[in-house]
Amino acid sequence: MTDDPHALFDAWLAEAVASEPNDPNAMALATADAVGRPSVRMVLLKGHDARGFVFYTNQESRKAGEIAANGHVALLFHWKSQRRQVRVEGPIGPVTDAEADAYFASRARDSQLGAWASDQSRPLASREAFEERFEAAKARFEGGEVPRPPHWSGYRVAPERIEFWQDRAHRLHERRLFTRTSDTAWTEGLLFP
Repeated sequence: MTDDPHALFDAWLAEAVASEPNDPNAMALATADAVGRPSVRMVLLKGHDARGFVFYTNQESRKAGEIAANGHVALLFHWKSQRRQVRVEGPIGPVTDAEADAYFASRARDSQLGAWASDQSRPLASREAFEERFEAAKARFEGGEVPRPPHWSGYRVAPERIEFWQDRAHRLHERRLFTRTSDTAWTEGLLFP
């Protein structure tokens, strides 16, 4: 048993990758606007290390607006087949341009073009309108590289709390809570189920 929450997360994620049928890196991202109204949606984890948990998105989206208004978020990983979940809470900030450029370059071309075509979270008149914008982006970048749009980047959640929840019989679950005490140190305790 490890006392390093990042190592424990890596182990649990590896087990989820081996058993979850779809998107083991899916996580619920909870944000709140400036007056505290919550919002939650699924996003994909695209990187994780001691600095935090990284995902990418359109910076003109609703989630980005809420992040700008309230710089603290929560994440939830739920691996149903493993009967486990991990909760993460902490401040959020942008990744570097170099990180965003590198990840964007690794995406499938159609995903890159989709980032140019989508006004994420804004009203859409019809599916056909979006498909026309996609085709226009395809024509615009035909024969060349697709650069990262200026409104598309990533965020890193720097965890202050990480809770590991393991299902047990009769709802006698196991909950381990790690709380950050410094840049490199954590305290660990158990929570009642």
